[in-house]
Amino acid sequence: MTNLAVSDVGVAYDGTPVLGGVTLDVATEEWVGIIGPNGAGKSTLLRAVAGLVPSDGAIRLDGTAVTDLPGRQRALRMALVPQRPVIPAGMTVADYVLLGRNPHIAYLGSERGRDLDAVVEAMESLDLTGFRNRRLETLSGGELQRAVLARALAQEAPLLLLDEPTAALDMGHQLAVLQLVDDLRRRRRLTVISALHDLTLAAQFCDRLVLLAEGRIVADGQARSVLTEQAIRDHYGAEVKVLDDPEGGLVIIPLRRPVVPSAVPVDEAGEARP
Repeated sequence: MTNLAVSDVGVAYDGTPVLGGVTLDVATEEWVGIIGPNGAGKSTLLRAVAGLVPSDGAIRLDGTAVTDLPGRQRALRMALVPQRPVIPAGMTVADYVLLGRNPHIAYLGSERGRDLDAVVEAMESLDLTGFRNRRLETLSGGELQRAVLARALAQEAPLLLLDEPTAALDMGHQLAVLQLVDDLRRRRRLTVISALHDLTLAAQFCDRLVLLAEGRIVADGQARSVLTEQAIRDHYGAEVKVLDDPEGGLVIIPLRRPVVPSAVPVDEAGEARP
């Protein structure tokens, strides 16, 4: 069981509030998508849940405060895929993915068969087998993103925190990654919280959406109740059409706003007058 309870959480950077009064309950095996415009606090919320930034309020994982969990125990119970990961220079993809097994390896111990199997499974699932001996710095943005996700999957934690996991991926790999996460969630009974920019993908894969704006939750519920044209207009400043997908989800189509011609006076020949 992996239940997460976030109660009245606030985060400030250099005295400037970034999150305020955030309360959120996530049930075992639920996939909650965190959406919102740039600067809304999505990444900060995930980092607060992971215990990486100081916060007010309370964040509890299965009844235990996240801040009370030793680092090793925290890593056994949650895996974070950050938006801007630290990439060790000179490390191969296989060695990097193996880092995800550190919480499972005893101090001064070495990896065992299960650790190596987990690395192979994670790399195969993300189409990385042919990259195992490539150095991280030689990868494209999309390839590197998949390696970072593979490391998190190899960690085999029951709670996955994904910060824009498809940001650098092409359409095919976006769908493949999210489908993989969904399959793993069902097979391993994982709980997933992901920040996503693509509202259509969020609507199609997440059980529930939480809309953040200016550091506060402004909507929480099923995609149809959260992703309204009015809400997107109010919080994203964008005109969209929200359409029903025949397969069951929603499709969000951005609309180009018409250009309003400026009222510049012209003469009879159509030339602008000074």
